Amino acid sequence: MAADHAAASPPPPGTADAFCRLPLLHGLPRAAADGLAARFAPRMRWAEFAPGQSVVDFEDASTDVFFIAAGQVRIAVRTQGGQELILEDLPAGGFFGDMAAIDGAARSAAVTALNRSRIGRLPGAEFLRMVSETPELAQRLMRILVQRLRLMNERMLDLTSLDIRHRLYAELLRLAVPGTGCTRVISPPPMQHILASRIGARREPVSREIAQLIREGLVERTRGALVIVQPAAISERIANARQGTHWPLVLSRAPAAKSKLDQRGTGFRER
Repeated sequence: MAADHAAASPPPPGTADAFCRLPLLHGLPRAAADGLAARFAPRMRWAEFAPGQSVVDFEDASTDVFFIAAGQVRIAVRTQGGQELILEDLPAGGFFGDMAAIDGAARSAAVTALNRSRIGRLPGAEFLRMVSETPELAQRLMRILVQRLRLMNERMLDLTSLDIRHRLYAELLRLAVPGTGCTRVISPPPMQHILASRIGARREPVSREIAQLIREGLVERTRGALVIVQPAAISERIANARQGTHWPLVLSRAPAAKSKLDQRGTGFRER
């Protein structure tokens, strides 16, 4: 999804300028963007959401499409057993709800604000009209949908073919961004129960696996971040697991019987 493109002093919600700043419209000729803003900006409704407030719930019958101008939301699905599985944390600049606008079906996921967020909503029929009348937008939307499908296929493969350990490895690599040298960084470090919800597991095995990665020296905890020191090694383990290959466990550090690390945990924030 698009990154946060909000300016320090964004234009008031509902204005044509605010509409033109939606990342979905970036790159369009100015005349085309202005024309879309003149037609569709007045039809958008804007609202502020507090942290933890529901934006859209499961099985909601609405077909509006939502655009995040500021803040961040979490998208999650619910299994038949009632367990929630986190799909994505979507930052400012992203949008959601387009699936319901396209097929008219009830919402398949719930969306909750993670922090104070300003979100605009456009009726589904207006969104489809805007896209169908603008070939550049239609192509952009298709690319975004294909990216989502590829990611969903990847995660489905992980859930069906990998054990908890390797699902965790894959999720850590997905969450991390490039750091110094060959390292990758997750900042701030996610809470253990959130990681567990992302991979369809319980918190306890996630905690054990993170502690093991730290003991092996593949991962390090720093102030406010989790650093993947050897992402290539973790990637190789995932590839081997998918091929059914096993390897001996080699520790780069001799584990103490009761180290301070074991006593204080992995450095992840607890619920």
